[in-house]
Amino acid sequence: MRGRNDGGQSKKPVVLFCIMVVCLCLLFLYFSGSNGQAGSAALEYGTKFSRSLGWGSDGDGDDGSDESIFGTGDANDVKLKSFPVCDDRHSELIPCLDRNLIYQMRLKLDLNLMEHYERHCPPPERRFNCLIPLPIKWPKSRDIVWKANIPHTHLAKEKSDQNWMIDAGEKIKFPGGGTHFHHGADKYISSIANMLNFKDNIINNEGMLRTVLDVGCGVASFGGYLLSSNVIAMSLAPNDVHQNQIQFALERGIPAYLGVLGTKRLPYPSRSFELAHCSRCRIDWLQRDGILMLELDRLLRPGGYFAYSSPEAYAQDEEDRRIWKEMSSLAERMCWKIAEKKNQTVIWVKPLNNDCYRSRPRGTNPPLCKSGDDPDSVWGVTMEACITPYPEQKCTGMGEVDWLLGLLD
Repeated sequence: MRGRNDGGQSKKPVVLFCIMVVCLCLLFLYFSGSNGQAGSAALEYGTKFSRSLGWGSDGDGDDGSDESIFGTGDANDVKLKSFPVCDDRHSELIPCLDRNLIYQMRLKLDLNLMEHYERHCPPPERRFNCLIPLPIKWPKSRDIVWKANIPHTHLAKEKSDQNWMIDAGEKIKFPGGGTHFHHGADKYISSIANMLNFKDNIINNEGMLRTVLDVGCGVASFGGYLLSSNVIAMSLAPNDVHQNQIQFALERGIPAYLGVLGTKRLPYPSRSFELAHCSRCRIDWLQRDGILMLELDRLLRPGGYFAYSSPEAYAQDEEDRRIWKEMSSLAERMCWKIAEKKNQTVIWVKPLNNDCYRSRPRGTNPPLCKSGDDPDSVWGVTMEACITPYPEQKCTGMGEVDWLLGLLD
């Protein structure tokens, strides 16, 4: 009896396995012949999934209702329902740059390296999907926005002598001023074009200069006024003590990115910009062997410019002179040359080819990046304190010109 019992028990798993296979086959045949029912099942699952992310709910993702971003009806005629308008609780929410989330998740970040200003996205259960109120349309929005959409007016008082913004009742006005250009971004932009000997002091240089990176942009008036010259600027600033400056930029309709030059590469491939700009951006360009200037170098195209307006470029006190001397030395070792230095602004220009890099004495810092480094790999990639050389090309005559034009496209 014991032998027969053991044998029966050993056969049970086999029998159960066979039953499961048969059931799965029947289910497959059933669903393959019922596309409509299968579609409904998938839609129901998708609805539950979307609700788990907070879609179609009041924000916490679990309101007990069957509300979904998908409209009801036939599975073959799915329509998206409208998203709700964000309520006041979320007016200041920046999902991947949420200070409260950082504190609640107890992330261990290095404040000296500005990691707390970098992106740290929430888990699915903390995400929201809602719409903000409509802003004033471009081009009027460059100069005026609704205060209700951005209820921050302390800059109007703090920067009143610099014409950043003016509190005008229900609206906020932007006269076009900045820390370094109190009399307007348009005049400041013309002065940069004049320093570079561009025709008619027009910054786009007859279409040769088209893309700009504005680092530490404030409320992005510099980028806003570049648009009238057919130049697109990406304005960059963190959510720092000035509160959300980028929120003003986006409300105005100016391309902008909430971020910081910290530890990670900016999310743009190499040679993306013809001009980088910093006006009183308060960045320590000498830290970590000049790694932040080297990130700008990666982003600049051959012959690209870095326009730097800051006390270090003109002040005569001992500390500013020390910083200027060290920055000049770093720029020289990076093979940058001064295109022009006038009043309170200096403009460096990046080399057109690798000749200068090859002629540097052995052991010169910063070194060239390793051959295996991909300068176009950017998302979540840590910065390196090295110079990104141009791809090696063997060209002669017009071929060399064609290669250079290809880099500039």
